[in-house]
Amino acid sequence: MPTTWNRSPEEFHKIYVANTDAFYRLGGYALAEELDRFMTGCAMQLWSHASGITEKHVELANQLYSKNQAQPKWMLWSLTSAVCKGDEFMPPVFFWNLAESDAKRGSQTSRTFVRMLTNLLLYLAAVDDEVTYNEAQFITECTDKLNAICDTNGVSKSREALNPLDFVTSGEQAFTDKHRVQVQGAGGEAETKAEAEAAPKPDFDELMEQLNDLVGLDEVKKDVKNLVNLVKVRKLREENGLPVPPMSLHMVFMGNPGTGKTTIARLVSGLYAAIGVLSKGQLVEVDRSGLVAGYVGQTALKTQEAIKSALGGVLFIDEAYSLSSGGENDFGREAIETILKAMEDHRDDLIVIVAGYTEPMQGFLDSNPGLESRFNKYFHFPDYNGEQLMAIFRSQCSKNSYTLSEEAEKYALDMFAKMYEERDDNFGNGRDVRNCFEDMIVRQSNRVAAMENPGKEDLMTVLPEDLKEE
Repeated sequence: MPTTWNRSPEEFHKIYVANTDAFYRLGGYALAEELDRFMTGCAMQLWSHASGITEKHVELANQLYSKNQAQPKWMLWSLTSAVCKGDEFMPPVFFWNLAESDAKRGSQTSRTFVRMLTNLLLYLAAVDDEVTYNEAQFITECTDKLNAICDTNGVSKSREALNPLDFVTSGEQAFTDKHRVQVQGAGGEAETKAEAEAAPKPDFDELMEQLNDLVGLDEVKKDVKNLVNLVKVRKLREENGLPVPPMSLHMVFMGNPGTGKTTIARLVSGLYAAIGVLSKGQLVEVDRSGLVAGYVGQTALKTQEAIKSALGGVLFIDEAYSLSSGGENDFGREAIETILKAMEDHRDDLIVIVAGYTEPMQGFLDSNPGLESRFNKYFHFPDYNGEQLMAIFRSQCSKNSYTLSEEAEKYALDMFAKMYEERDDNFGNGRDVRNCFEDMIVRQSNRVAAMENPGKEDLMTVLPEDLKEE
């Protein structure tokens, strides 16, 4: 499913101004230039904790200015090198001064800054409709460090620590929809995405086009189409009063990391919603840590919460075999029993997909008599070969307006062919391609930043040296 961006860069600029103005009324506009520079660095750092910084992220970072002019894009790209080398949040110097001043005067300017920063970071994380645990953890690290400085300087005000898990989404809906995080609109009034109109059902034809456009996975795509056609016929039989034999729609995805399992799960969820099998079509992705707690009785509650959020869509359990690998007294077995019950209780509006390496997944299915009987659809995800890895890389370059030179094209072809031929148990498939792409961005940005007057073609062109490891 393509990434959804909540607002345009221009709208985001208005939101940024509305939020920072509340702070400037206390701290003064003299801090504007320093604050803008600090927030830009925070944004880049935050996005580097997710799937990487894209052209769209840079467009949004370009709107983080108060009274000054927006920074040139090539300067923003040059920040990515420093961001990738150091991921620890450092409070700005001016914040220490604010906290000390508040302690002397009994004011709350530094606390206002923390609230403003938290609000903006939450929105920055949510602009692409998906907040990863690493992003949420970064936000918590920022607020904890700033609040600690306030506490050290005696700025008294009750506060509650942020829990990273409270802010994690899995892409099934906008972040502000799920958590009702308020952001300041252009008119200064508090708005929430939950107050907007309900999103339309997924478009079947659009989702099928996305499925067809995926690199490789020919057998998987054919199996998905067959399954969708089967379900559509079942729906038609039901509507015409014809008998429909019982059928389990739960699935097992087997394959190495980075082979498209999550992408296919998201498409399946949307397709089933589009044809009326599921009521919503969201994908809720969890692993063992999202289901298993450390104390007796808590695992069932934690698992039930994950199930509740997935009702109407798909509960996608990655590395599912980890639930059964801890022995007889492990709490993972409690999670399995809870999931099995939910698969029966909510069989009309919940699909469970378990995923992981092939051999461990077979062991997982054998670990409980009820598991194998409930999963009768098996999808095998093969590794991408060199040509397919190259196709994925080309696609990422195209989507982000990068152009491979003729020499870079040849170098990349050889690089991905070698990557496939020499793959081992740690081979990441599409994830390795994404890492190569992000590393390429950093090297290309460093090269372009050193130019005196880089043009548009310079910003877009990728040379062989941008692909070579240092």
